[in-house]
Amino acid sequence: MKIEEIMTVDVETCKPESTLQEVASKMREINVGSIPICEEGRLVGIVTDRDIVIRGMAEQLPNDAPISEILSAEVITGTAKLTIEEAAELMAAHKIHRLPIVADEHVIGIVSLCDLAAKDVLKTQHAENAIVNISKID
Repeated sequence: MKIEEIMTVDVETCKPESTLQEVASKMREINVGSIPICEEGRLVGIVTDRDIVIRGMAEQLPNDAPISEILSAEVITGTAKLTIEEAAELMAAHKIHRLPIVADEHVIGIVSLCDLAAKDVLKTQHAENAIVNISKID
């Protein structure tokens, strides 16, 4: 099964100039833990709720600071042609919970480890291995 068959396709994004407050509010509104950051439609980074707390609040950045100050610019991405197993392996190898799916640097979808588990598309062993590998502390 290909990742395009289960990925979320209506992905909300923010711009690099969006404020920490705006991004946090959007996360709450749509009930997600990460937001891809795009400029002119191209993926330039990703921000998680943890980033906002650790890199923003803990560093005492103001709520109106641009999200570009804390985003992760090195984003691991996948393509719609990845298999479910390949996506899980990629996520485990890089210890990430969410994988933006891109085409020509544009976000066309996103898949989370929870999506994989909730949709019961992975064999139990694949899901378990991905979770264990993501959770390991080096």
